[in-house]
Amino acid sequence: MISDAQLSDQGLAPAGKGRVLLIACGALAREILALKAANGWDHLDLTCLPANLHLHPEKITPAVEAAVRKHRADYADIFVVYADCGTGGQLFEKCKELGVEMVPGPHCYSFFEGNDAFAAHADSEITAFYLTDFLVRQFDAFVWRPMGFDRYPELVQTMFGNYEKLVYLAQTDDPALDAKAREAAARLDLAYERRLTGYGDLTAVLSKL
Repeated sequence: MISDAQLSDQGLAPAGKGRVLLIACGALAREILALKAANGWDHLDLTCLPANLHLHPEKITPAVEAAVRKHRADYADIFVVYADCGTGGQLFEKCKELGVEMVPGPHCYSFFEGNDAFAAHADSEITAFYLTDFLVRQFDAFVWRPMGFDRYPELVQTMFGNYEKLVYLAQTDDPALDAKAREAAARLDLAYERRLTGYGDLTAVLSKL
């Protein structure tokens, strides 16, 4: 049997050793799989943490750490497909401690639009509420019900009274999702804007792997 060391000497990677694991937010699964398929990134494996961790950002960092420790012996490299996502820098520090990289930026709204582009108008859009494809599909589960609007509709004005518009950052050109996003804006009593961003910086980040 040829040892791993012998394979390394020959410039070959033993089975499983040349693969990269993506530890991702479940809200990004569809987009990551689409990019893998479109680009033939067969060396990338994907495991997802529950998307509803975003309802409790303090749980994201320990969940990512546990996943890295669980899988790191089986992969040549691990990449964390989260931005800061409300962890207040804790996820970045933990990834640095663990020796793994992560997606740059404050959140998925930013890297989907492109971090530079998002930062350029962030100050002028303080009163904007953002949705992605995932959040349009899961608007009731991740916005409407967790905020209690299904039980207390009067809270819409209380919580969104200072917002002016809903911005749908669209990863795909899907009329059905556009219609659902417009409906969400109407339910929140906000003006509506749609921006077709595609996958933004996510494409460039994953292509480097």
